[in-house]
Amino acid sequence: MRVDAYTAGGVASGLVVRAAHVRDALEGEPALILERVSWRSLDAPAARPAGEVAIPIDDVLLVLADDDPPLLVHHAWHAVRLELGPYAVQGDLPTLPGFDPGRALTRPSGEFVMLRDVRVRRVDDPDGEPVVGVYALVNRYTVERVEADIMLGFFFPGAVMVVATESESGDAGTSHVAGPAPASEAAAS
Repeated sequence: MRVDAYTAGGVASGLVVRAAHVRDALEGEPALILERVSWRSLDAPAARPAGEVAIPIDDVLLVLADDDPPLLVHHAWHAVRLELGPYAVQGDLPTLPGFDPGRALTRPSGEFVMLRDVRVRRVDDPDGEPVVGVYALVNRYTVERVEADIMLGFFFPGAVMVVATESESGDAGTSHVAGPAPASEAAAS
């Protein structure tokens, strides 16, 4: 299957041939191994051939794939905007029906979280043409900022959370921002 693996330094586009599904390649190995890769660094105008590449899993920020997305039945979908490294990602995140962030006892398993109907842009080019994908797997530990309609701290530990609310008039607003405590606050407690 063909994938685009986004890293802090650029995008590697290539083929995953040693795993049945992208999640297997990301969750079961220490590195994502791609063949027939074209590499495009963030500052390069065009991609260049790179042969076979092994990207350490911790360096993978997100992966767009061309295989069929996992079939999720009876999930509630929440629009999210994520910032990770040099990228801004918009998409829909699945939660189980009735998910209540304040009462949730279960945590997402694995390092990667799925989003559907994905749009990826550079943070420094918010008006640029997005890369569009059916779904992506996002390394939840590399997400720095989350904008969503519910608190998703369980999904993205350490990220700054911006929870958007809707007023009675139907206007979107922001209810609050939460995130990791600054070092000065953590030292005082």
